[in-house]
Amino acid sequence: MLLDTASLYFRAYFGVPESVKAPDGTPVNAVRGLLDFIARLVQDHHPDDLVACMDFDWRPQWRVDLIPSYKAHRVAEEAPAGSADPDEEEIPDTLSPQVPVIEDVLDALGIARIGAAGYEADDVIGTLTAQAKGPVDIVTGDRDLFQLVDDRRGIRILYPLKGVGTLQITDEALLREKYGVDGPGYADLALLRGDPSDGLPGVPGIGEKTAAKLLDSYGDLAGIMAAADDPASKVTPAQRKRLLEARPYVAVAPKVVKVATDVPVPVADHTLPAEPADPERLEALAAQWGLGGALQRLLLTLGR
Repeated sequence: MLLDTASLYFRAYFGVPESVKAPDGTPVNAVRGLLDFIARLVQDHHPDDLVACMDFDWRPQWRVDLIPSYKAHRVAEEAPAGSADPDEEEIPDTLSPQVPVIEDVLDALGIARIGAAGYEADDVIGTLTAQAKGPVDIVTGDRDLFQLVDDRRGIRILYPLKGVGTLQITDEALLREKYGVDGPGYADLALLRGDPSDGLPGVPGIGEKTAAKLLDSYGDLAGIMAAADDPASKVTPAQRKRLLEARPYVAVAPKVVKVATDVPVPVADHTLPAEPADPERLEALAAQWGLGGALQRLLLTLGR
Protein backbone atom coordinates (compact mmCIF):
# COMPACT_ATOMS: atom_id res chain seq x y z
CA MET A 1 0.00 0.00 0.00
CA LEU A 2 1.41 3.35 -1.13
CA LEU A 3 0.07 6.53 0.47
CA ASP A 4 0.01 9.84 -1.36
CA THR A 5 0.74 11.41 2.01
CA ALA A 6 0.18 15.09 1.20
CA SER A 7 -3.12 14.29 -0.53
CA LEU A 8 -4.26 12.49 2.62
CA TYR A 9 -3.11 15.04 5.19
CA PHE A 10 -4.73 17.87 3.19
CA ARG A 11 -7.94 15.82 3.20
CA ALA A 12 -7.57 15.20 6.95
CA TYR A 13 -6.92 18.91 7.58
CA PHE A 14 -10.14 19.95 5.85
CA GLY A 15 -12.14 17.01 7.21
CA VAL A 16 -11.25 17.25 10.92
CA PRO A 17 -12.18 20.44 12.85
CA GLU A 18 -9.37 22.86 13.67
CA SER A 19 -10.64 22.78 17.26
CA VAL A 20 -8.67 19.51 17.61
CA LYS A 21 -5.58 20.90 19.31
CA ALA A 22 -2.43 19.93 21.19
CA PRO A 23 -2.11 20.81 24.92
CA ASP A 24 -0.37 24.09 23.94
CA GLY A 25 -3.29 25.08 21.69
CA THR A 26 -1.62 24.23 18.35
CA PRO A 27 -4.07 22.66 15.87
CA VAL A 28 -3.26 18.99 15.19
CA ASN A 29 -6.33 18.11 13.14
CA ALA A 30 -4.26 17.00 10.11
CA VAL A 31 -1.97 14.85 12.27
CA ARG A 32 -4.76 13.08 14.11
CA GLY A 33 -6.87 12.78 10.97
CA LEU A 34 -4.01 11.16 9.04
CA LEU A 35 -3.32 8.68 11.87
CA ASP A 36 -7.00 7.68 11.88
CA PHE A 37 -6.90 7.34 8.08
CA ILE A 38 -3.91 4.98 8.28
CA ALA A 39 -5.55 2.92 11.04
CA ARG A 40 -8.70 2.53 8.95
CA LEU A 41 -6.75 1.64 5.79
CA VAL A 42 -4.70 -1.02 7.59
CA GLN A 43 -7.79 -2.41 9.31
CA ASP A 44 -9.81 -2.64 6.09
CA HIS A 45 -7.13 -3.68 3.58
CA HIS A 46 -4.43 -5.55 5.60
CA PRO A 47 -1.37 -4.50 3.56
CA ASP A 48 1.90 -6.40 4.09
CA ASP A 49 3.91 -3.30 3.22
CA LEU A 50 3.07 0.35 3.73
CA VAL A 51 4.94 3.39 2.41
CA ALA A 52 4.13 7.03 3.09
CA CYS A 53 5.28 8.69 -0.16
CA MET A 54 6.37 12.31 0.23
CA ASP A 55 6.66 15.41 -1.96
CA PHE A 56 10.32 16.41 -1.65
CA ASP A 57 9.60 18.85 -4.49
CA TRP A 58 5.94 19.60 -5.14
CA ARG A 59 6.73 21.58 -8.35
CA PRO A 60 9.89 20.14 -9.94
CA GLN A 61 11.85 22.58 -12.07
CA TRP A 62 12.15 20.06 -14.92
CA ARG A 63 8.35 20.06 -15.24
CA VAL A 64 8.15 23.87 -15.01
CA ASP A 65 10.83 24.19 -17.73
CA LEU A 66 8.54 22.25 -20.07
CA ILE A 67 5.24 23.91 -19.06
CA PRO A 68 5.84 27.18 -17.10
CA SER A 69 2.20 27.34 -15.93
CA TYR A 70 2.58 24.00 -14.10
CA LYS A 71 1.16 24.58 -10.60
CA ALA A 72 2.13 28.28 -10.92
CA HIS A 73 -1.10 29.45 -9.26
CA ARG A 74 -0.19 27.51 -6.10
CA VAL A 75 3.17 29.22 -5.54
CA ALA A 76 3.19 31.25 -2.30
CA GLU A 77 6.80 32.38 -2.65
CA GLU A 78 9.35 31.74 -5.39
CA ALA A 79 12.74 30.32 -4.43
CA PRO A 80 15.68 32.69 -5.12
CA ALA A 81 17.21 32.33 -8.60
CA GLY A 82 19.83 29.59 -8.62
CA SER A 83 18.58 28.11 -5.35
CA ALA A 84 18.28 24.34 -5.02
CA ASP A 85 15.20 24.80 -2.82
CA PRO A 86 11.74 24.38 -4.38
CA ASP A 87 9.23 27.23 -4.58
CA GLU A 88 7.11 27.51 -1.45
CA GLU A 89 3.64 26.06 -1.89
CA GLU A 90 0.56 27.91 -0.72
CA ILE A 91 -0.54 25.93 2.35
CA PRO A 92 -2.98 26.99 5.08
CA ASP A 93 -1.12 28.68 7.95
CA THR A 94 -2.31 26.12 10.49
CA LEU A 95 -1.42 23.11 8.30
CA SER A 96 2.24 23.81 7.48
CA PRO A 97 3.45 23.47 11.14
CA GLN A 98 1.72 20.06 11.32
CA VAL A 99 3.74 18.54 8.47
CA PRO A 100 6.99 18.11 10.48
CA VAL A 101 4.93 16.56 13.31
CA ILE A 102 3.44 14.06 10.84
CA GLU A 103 6.95 13.19 9.62
CA ASP A 104 8.25 12.73 13.19
CA VAL A 105 5.32 10.50 14.17
CA LEU A 106 5.62 8.30 11.05
CA ASP A 107 9.35 7.88 11.70
CA ALA A 108 8.81 6.97 15.36
CA LEU A 109 6.13 4.48 14.34
CA GLY A 110 8.53 2.87 11.85
CA ILE A 111 6.27 3.47 8.83
CA ALA A 112 8.53 3.86 5.80
CA ARG A 113 8.54 7.49 4.61
CA ILE A 114 10.07 7.92 1.19
CA GLY A 115 10.70 10.88 -1.09
CA ALA A 116 13.28 11.84 -3.69
CA ALA A 117 14.96 15.21 -4.30
CA GLY A 118 13.55 16.92 -7.38
CA TYR A 119 10.46 14.70 -7.56
CA GLU A 120 6.85 14.67 -6.42
CA ALA A 121 5.21 11.94 -4.36
CA ASP A 122 3.44 10.83 -7.58
CA ASP A 123 6.84 9.98 -9.08
CA VAL A 124 7.89 8.03 -5.97
CA ILE A 125 4.59 6.14 -6.18
CA GLY A 126 5.14 5.46 -9.89
CA THR A 127 8.64 4.14 -9.23
CA LEU A 128 7.70 1.93 -6.27
CA THR A 129 4.73 0.58 -8.27
CA ALA A 130 7.04 -0.26 -11.18
CA GLN A 131 9.40 -2.07 -8.77
CA ALA A 132 6.68 -3.99 -6.90
CA LYS A 133 6.67 -7.77 -7.23
CA GLY A 134 3.01 -8.14 -6.21
CA PRO A 135 -0.29 -6.23 -6.16
CA VAL A 136 -0.30 -2.56 -5.12
CA ASP A 137 -3.04 -0.38 -3.63
CA ILE A 138 -2.34 3.35 -4.08
CA VAL A 139 -4.31 5.63 -1.77
CA THR A 140 -4.74 9.10 -3.22
CA GLY A 141 -7.27 11.83 -3.86
CA ASP A 142 -5.34 12.78 -7.02
CA ARG A 143 -6.88 11.44 -10.23
CA ASP A 144 -3.55 11.87 -12.07
CA LEU A 145 -2.49 8.55 -10.57
CA PHE A 146 -5.32 6.72 -12.36
CA GLN A 147 -2.72 6.32 -15.14
CA LEU A 148 -1.01 3.61 -13.05
CA VAL A 149 -4.07 1.31 -12.90
CA ASP A 150 -3.18 -2.11 -14.31
CA ASP A 151 -5.47 -5.09 -13.70
CA ARG A 152 -2.87 -7.56 -14.98
CA ARG A 153 -0.44 -6.54 -12.23
CA GLY A 154 -3.10 -5.89 -9.58
CA ILE A 155 -2.47 -2.13 -9.42
CA ARG A 156 -5.54 -0.29 -8.06
CA ILE A 157 -6.23 3.24 -6.89
CA LEU A 158 -8.18 3.60 -3.64
CA TYR A 159 -9.73 7.04 -4.16
CA PRO A 160 -11.35 8.54 -1.03
CA LEU A 161 -14.91 9.72 -1.59
CA LYS A 162 -15.59 10.47 2.08
CA GLY A 163 -12.62 10.03 4.38
CA VAL A 164 -11.05 6.65 3.77
CA GLY A 165 -14.07 4.69 4.99
CA THR A 166 -15.72 5.16 1.61
CA LEU A 167 -13.22 4.48 -1.16
CA GLN A 168 -13.72 4.27 -4.90
CA ILE A 169 -11.84 1.11 -5.89
CA THR A 170 -10.46 2.26 -9.23
CA ASP A 171 -9.61 -0.56 -11.63
CA GLU A 172 -9.68 -0.80 -15.43
CA ALA A 173 -13.43 -1.57 -15.50
CA LEU A 174 -14.21 1.62 -13.59
CA LEU A 175 -11.90 3.72 -15.77
CA ARG A 176 -13.56 2.41 -18.93
CA GLU A 177 -17.02 3.00 -17.47
CA LYS A 178 -16.31 6.57 -16.29
CA TYR A 179 -13.74 7.80 -18.81
CA GLY A 180 -13.68 5.30 -21.69
CA VAL A 181 -9.95 4.61 -21.27
CA ASP A 182 -7.52 2.26 -19.49
CA GLY A 183 -4.70 3.35 -17.15
CA PRO A 184 -2.15 4.57 -19.74
CA GLY A 185 -5.04 6.10 -21.72
CA TYR A 186 -5.95 8.20 -18.69
CA ALA A 187 -2.63 10.10 -18.94
CA ASP A 188 -3.40 10.97 -22.59
CA LEU A 189 -6.97 11.94 -21.64
CA ALA A 190 -5.71 14.24 -18.86
CA LEU A 191 -3.13 15.79 -21.18
CA LEU A 192 -5.71 16.58 -23.87
CA ARG A 193 -8.42 17.72 -21.43
CA GLY A 194 -6.05 19.79 -19.30
CA ASP A 195 -6.23 20.27 -15.56
CA PRO A 196 -6.68 23.78 -14.11
CA SER A 197 -5.75 22.53 -10.62
CA ASP A 198 -2.26 21.68 -11.94
CA GLY A 199 -1.99 24.60 -14.36
CA LEU A 200 -2.12 22.32 -17.41
CA PRO A 201 -3.83 24.13 -20.29
CA GLY A 202 -4.81 21.08 -22.34
CA VAL A 203 -5.82 21.43 -25.98
CA PRO A 204 -8.33 24.30 -26.24
CA GLY A 205 -11.76 23.04 -27.27
CA ILE A 206 -10.94 19.38 -26.51
CA GLY A 207 -12.87 18.42 -23.37
CA GLU A 208 -13.00 15.10 -21.59
CA LYS A 209 -15.68 13.51 -23.80
CA THR A 210 -14.04 14.59 -27.05
CA ALA A 211 -10.65 13.39 -25.79
CA ALA A 212 -12.15 10.00 -24.88
CA LYS A 213 -13.74 9.68 -28.36
CA LEU A 214 -10.47 10.57 -30.08
CA LEU A 215 -8.58 8.02 -27.98
CA ASP A 216 -11.20 5.39 -28.77
CA SER A 217 -10.83 6.11 -32.50
CA TYR A 218 -7.05 6.50 -32.74
CA GLY A 219 -5.66 4.52 -29.79
CA ASP A 220 -3.31 6.96 -28.12
CA LEU A 221 -1.89 10.49 -28.33
CA ALA A 222 0.53 9.57 -31.12
CA GLY A 223 -2.34 8.05 -33.11
CA ILE A 224 -4.46 11.17 -32.62
CA MET A 225 -1.67 13.50 -33.79
CA ALA A 226 -0.98 11.25 -36.79
CA ALA A 227 -4.69 11.44 -37.68
CA ALA A 228 -4.60 15.24 -37.31
CA ASP A 229 -1.71 15.29 -39.80
CA ASP A 230 -3.56 13.04 -42.25
CA PRO A 231 -6.01 14.99 -44.44
CA ALA A 232 -7.83 11.71 -45.21
CA SER A 233 -8.61 10.94 -41.54
CA LYS A 234 -12.03 11.48 -40.01
CA VAL A 235 -10.82 14.11 -37.52
CA THR A 236 -13.16 17.09 -37.89
CA PRO A 237 -11.69 20.30 -39.35
CA ALA A 238 -12.17 22.12 -36.02
CA GLN A 239 -10.45 19.34 -34.05
CA ARG A 240 -7.62 19.12 -36.60
CA LYS A 241 -7.00 22.88 -36.32
CA ARG A 242 -6.98 22.76 -32.50
CA LEU A 243 -4.67 19.75 -32.33
CA LEU A 244 -2.17 21.12 -34.83
CA GLU A 245 -2.12 24.53 -33.16
CA ALA A 246 -1.46 22.80 -29.82
CA ARG A 247 1.45 20.75 -31.21
CA PRO A 248 4.13 22.58 -29.10
CA TYR A 249 2.14 21.77 -25.91
CA VAL A 250 1.43 18.19 -27.02
CA ALA A 251 5.14 17.65 -27.69
CA VAL A 252 6.23 18.41 -24.11
CA ALA A 253 3.13 17.61 -22.03
CA PRO A 254 3.57 13.80 -21.84
CA LYS A 255 6.74 14.17 -19.77
CA VAL A 256 4.94 16.57 -17.42
CA VAL A 257 1.69 14.59 -17.09
CA LYS A 258 3.11 11.06 -16.90
CA VAL A 259 4.52 10.07 -13.53
CA ALA A 260 8.19 9.12 -13.49
CA THR A 261 8.89 5.43 -12.91
CA ASP A 262 12.68 5.57 -12.61
CA VAL A 263 13.22 7.84 -9.61
CA PRO A 264 16.30 7.12 -7.44
CA VAL A 265 14.35 6.14 -4.32
CA PRO A 266 16.29 5.13 -1.21
CA VAL A 267 16.32 1.49 -0.15
CA ALA A 268 14.09 1.04 2.90
CA ASP A 269 12.14 -1.61 4.78
CA HIS A 270 8.54 -1.24 3.62
CA THR A 271 7.14 -3.85 5.99
CA LEU A 272 4.12 -2.71 7.95
CA PRO A 273 5.42 -2.39 11.54
CA ALA A 274 3.72 -4.46 14.23
CA GLU A 275 5.14 -2.20 16.95
CA PRO A 276 6.76 1.26 17.03
CA ALA A 277 10.36 1.67 15.91
CA ASP A 278 11.05 4.20 18.68
CA PRO A 279 8.51 3.78 21.53
CA GLU A 280 10.08 6.47 23.76
CA ARG A 281 10.09 9.06 21.00
CA LEU A 282 6.52 8.14 20.09
CA GLU A 283 5.41 8.50 23.70
CA ALA A 284 7.03 11.95 23.89
CA LEU A 285 5.33 13.04 20.64
CA ALA A 286 1.99 11.70 21.84
CA ALA A 287 2.27 13.75 25.05
CA GLN A 288 3.56 16.92 23.35
CA TRP A 289 0.89 16.97 20.63
CA GLY A 290 -2.03 15.31 22.40
CA LEU A 291 -2.19 12.36 20.02
CA GLY A 292 -3.08 9.69 22.59
CA GLY A 293 -6.39 8.39 21.22
CA ALA A 294 -5.43 8.45 17.54
CA LEU A 295 -2.06 6.81 18.19
CA GLN A 296 -3.56 4.14 20.44
CA ARG A 297 -6.11 3.24 17.73
CA LEU A 298 -3.35 2.96 15.14
CA LEU A 299 -1.02 0.95 17.40
CA LEU A 300 -3.87 -1.42 18.25
CA THR A 301 -4.54 -1.94 14.53
CA LEU A 302 -0.84 -2.45 13.71
CA GLY A 303 -0.47 -5.00 16.51
CA ARG A 304 -3.27 -7.27 15.28
